Amino acid sequence: MEQTTTVLPTGINERVSDGDDGWHAPDPVTLEDGSIVQLYKDGEALAAAFSAIENARHRICLEVYIFASDSTGRAFADLLSRKAAQGVQVLLIYDSFGSLTSDREMFRQMRAAGVKMRQFHPIRPWESHFSWRPCNRDHRKLLVIDDQIAGMGGLNVGREYAGSWVIRPRKGEQCDAWRDNAIGITGPAAHRYLRCFAKTWHYATRGGKIRNAEFDYNTESLRRPKAPGDDLCILASVPTMNSPVRPMLHSILRSATKSIRMTMAYFAPDDDLINELCRAARRGVNVQLMLPAVCDVKPLLIAARSFYEKLLTQGVIVYERQSVVLHAKTMTIDAHTTVIGSLNLDYRSIEYNLELSSVIRSDIFGQQMHDLFDNDVRYARRINLKEWRRRPTRDRLVQWAVSRARYLL
Repeated sequence: MEQTTTVLPTGINERVSDGDDGWHAPDPVTLEDGSIVQLYKDGEALAAAFSAIENARHRICLEVYIFASDSTGRAFADLLSRKAAQGVQVLLIYDSFGSLTSDREMFRQMRAAGVKMRQFHPIRPWESHFSWRPCNRDHRKLLVIDDQIAGMGGLNVGREYAGSWVIRPRKGEQCDAWRDNAIGITGPAAHRYLRCFAKTWHYATRGGKIRNAEFDYNTESLRRPKAPGDDLCILASVPTMNSPVRPMLHSILRSATKSIRMTMAYFAPDDDLINELCRAARRGVNVQLMLPAVCDVKPLLIAARSFYEKLLTQGVIVYERQSVVLHAKTMTIDAHTTVIGSLNLDYRSIEYNLELSSVIRSDIFGQQMHDLFDNDVRYARRINLKEWRRRPTRDRLVQWAVSRARYLL
């Protein structure tokens, strides 16, 4: 009998058996060095990570902002503990603030099982072995298996990211559906992500300058025409006065000649980046933004909306993704250059956090990202300028006030 699929009104594949609103995982893309990149959507990314950990034979490196102690988080914790007991080297970095509400007993049990852990910048001053830096957080999400498989993107370890892809949530453990993206990488490129993880591990272990946790692979190539070997760039950024994040973003946006498609969970950038998007639209680039209608950080939702009138007036198309919490952070230029990772376009991401971004320069992968954006458009509302201008005066005032203070968010 032919299996039927279920189309979800949210556009999220919350369960393995669902048809995921017509979206099907695309074919993997082979890079010039033989590395293979696979695009993942929503919970299938954590399912792929769980499977890779299950099959690990030598080493597991996991770096994550939130390691929740819900059913999904405990499933990962139990699996990491089992692998450590089997003799696999398991290294875990989790952010102290991001995982502040997680059960500390879960981490103690993993440590007792042989998992080696580093709590990044402990919030509790007495737990800090080096200088206390509560404002600087590790927002990266990275997994490296046996030095040959890597995964990165926007997903933390928790049920809102996994749905029931990893484990069926416990009774009463319902939560909002979250929309996110990640990539899996196998082959030579995985070693570069291992180097990225190693830098953070050494910093969390030895202290010193936070710049020691920065890793920049080939981003200088973004300022020139693509040459052989330039199809993958990696930027593991840290909070510094001269962060390479802004120059990289501006360089990529200025290179656009046909289209910019951006899906962004937290959109509260500086005026220069807003102006860059407007200039692109004025020179004929088709600029489309997919922003949240539902957000877990309400002030950032208000801050994003404070830019709508300026963007719309300049010809930028703005969509709001409906029904789900949009958590993806991606950007595709001319269906060729794609930025994907943990980096949001807000001050905290650029000036306070450790973030991880991959830049993939591939027509095939870029088209896959275009197709995914089109899929989200089916579940989005396009913002109309005339209607937007009729919003209440109170909303205008709140948006103005929040936009002025967005550097604090």
